[in-house]
Amino acid sequence: MADGIAAAEILSGGGWLVEPVGTRPVFTRDQLSDEQQMFFDSAADFMRREVHPLEARIEAMEPGLLPSLLKKAAEVGLLSIDIPEEFGGLGLDKTTSALVTQATATQGSFGVAIGVQTGIGTLPILIFGTPEQKQRYLPELVAARRISAYCLSEPDAGSDALSARTTAVPVEGGYLLNGTKQWISNAGFADVFIVFARIPEVGFSCFIVDGHLAGVSTGAEEHKMGLKGSSTRQVILENVLVPRENLLGAPGKGHVIAFNILNIGRYKLGLGAMGAARPALTDALTYALARKQFANPLSSFPAIQEKLAGMVTRIYATESMGWRLTGMIDARIEAHDKQSADHWQRAVEVISDYAVEASILKVYGTEALAWVLDEALQIHGGNGFTREYPIERPYRDARVNRIFEGTNEINRLLIPGTLLKRAMQGKLALLPAMMAVQQAARSDGAVAWPEGDAADIGTPALETAVVAQLKQVFLYVAGTAANKYQAALEDEQEVLLRLADIAMEVYAADSVVARLMQTGSKASAMERAVARVVVVEAVQKVGAIARSLAARLAGKPARMAAAVDRMLPYLGVDAVVLRRQIAAGLIEAGRLRF
Repeated sequence: MADGIAAAEILSGGGWLVEPVGTRPVFTRDQLSDEQQMFFDSAADFMRREVHPLEARIEAMEPGLLPSLLKKAAEVGLLSIDIPEEFGGLGLDKTTSALVTQATATQGSFGVAIGVQTGIGTLPILIFGTPEQKQRYLPELVAARRISAYCLSEPDAGSDALSARTTAVPVEGGYLLNGTKQWISNAGFADVFIVFARIPEVGFSCFIVDGHLAGVSTGAEEHKMGLKGSSTRQVILENVLVPRENLLGAPGKGHVIAFNILNIGRYKLGLGAMGAARPALTDALTYALARKQFANPLSSFPAIQEKLAGMVTRIYATESMGWRLTGMIDARIEAHDKQSADHWQRAVEVISDYAVEASILKVYGTEALAWVLDEALQIHGGNGFTREYPIERPYRDARVNRIFEGTNEINRLLIPGTLLKRAMQGKLALLPAMMAVQQAARSDGAVAWPEGDAADIGTPALETAVVAQLKQVFLYVAGTAANKYQAALEDEQEVLLRLADIAMEVYAADSVVARLMQTGSKASAMERAVARVVVVEAVQKVGAIARSLAARLAGKPARMAAAVDRMLPYLGVDAVVLRRQIAAGLIEAGRLRF
């Protein structure tokens, strides 16, 4: 990728917890190549020309409309990004793919349709399929001559997907599938289904099921709170004879396909959420500039400015984490020969290595979008609660994002669980770092924050010091929890959820400050203010979470709380002034400039 990063410089998953911020380069939006920007612009232009004018018809579920839009998207190359040239695609990088996702997320129902077609409905075949399966299906899917759907969830198996009851019984010539899949996007017009089913005495497996096969049917459209234009149905399989050659991947290894595809879906969902957050901020700003109360525009009131600044901060933080992640994935994948027989196996290993970051991005991004939309609606007042203004639909559409791709609760549990598992396996140097922090926590010395202005951006002393201490607190609390509960920690879900929240704040702060340091003198005053607000808020959140866990984790809670206070003392930064600066920059520009 242009202006990219060498693979040798890239951290493995979770490595940011044990290295000082800014030690290695990070990929940022500023480093997008001309080609990457062109694809984003092309996707955004397609949405403006072809999709947004049809909003009412999409929401009314006009028959055939979404499939026709997918065919138009195929004609301009938007379905081709991930697919190699030999199968009719373009074979581009994960950053470009995520950029197209971000651009198409501005209309939720279409965003779901194209997201399934290019992601979970196609990537299982691309990554795990045989050469024959790829040749048979990928060219058809890239051109939208066939539409795909991904069938994992069941009426009694949502988060616990591996408990699925759909069966695939071996018979002469193939497998006989029986079962019901629930909440299947694109089901109403799909003709290729990626189906997970259990082979008796073998285990959870995956199949490519052609929609024309006898016994394949769908239920009625679900009446949903949002995404009303997307098709969501049950997929019903009754004695469906699937040819043996349509087994996808190895028998009994369906979980490998499911979990790795979910990792991709998670980071794309987090960045896609910002595709919806950006126009929401624009709508809120436009309304606040035009609407007058008490003879003054809403934008002149500090209470409104604080909301606008919060939107800017969350978008900046999420994108800093997201482009950093796709940059790391691309650098490591591109270091391998794309023509080698094990290319896709290596790609899966790379993506799996960043499962923690993918979960963080999914949770942080979808919750940031929910916050942005809620505040945008609030700025609109009563008008925001009507369909005449543009916030009502995305507000409803966004709610399901915290359920898609594994609920945010499941993803939170995965974050600390995966980090600690890798530490025990020796894949991440957390254990020695935890031991060192435990030793240091016994001292009476408190951290003294360095003096300095946000303008010292070459090596911003305060920001780097704060990020270092945030990491210390995570290591201290996680180590204390691991020491107390050991293997039983997996049952302490309340503790794991809060450890995840700390880890997310650390990754956000680390990514934002690394981006600021790398941007250097080119960083705007708004970016410097945003970075400082991110670290100030992280200190407040992480400190509060860590202290709240003391009573659960420590025999002497006051001692643990005091140790947290020494590691993360009061930070005397006037965040009100910083947020006003951010809002002033936004209002003066009339738009978001990064």
